[in-house]
Amino acid sequence: MSVLTDSAQSAVFRDGQIIIVMESGSTIRFPVSENPRLAFGTPEQLSRIEISPFGIHWPDLDEDLSFRGLLAGDYGQRQR
Repeated sequence: MSVLTDSAQSAVFRDGQIIIVMESGSTIRFPVSENPRLAFGTPEQLSRIEISPFGIHWPDLDEDLSFRGLLAGDYGQRQR
């Protein structure tokens, strides 16, 4: 089992995307349309992002995404 050693330095909502800059300098970005809860959030709700050691949280939308999932490309995708 691997241990996640990278953590987020910042997370912002811009131009319809969530952009997360990790302390290593790498960037994770994805369109909010990929996530059923985020897709209907207002810009104000989407901009209120809380960073924890293990992921990011939108308190107004009751949505959490883990860094492990984000790094694997899981953005809380819509059911297909």
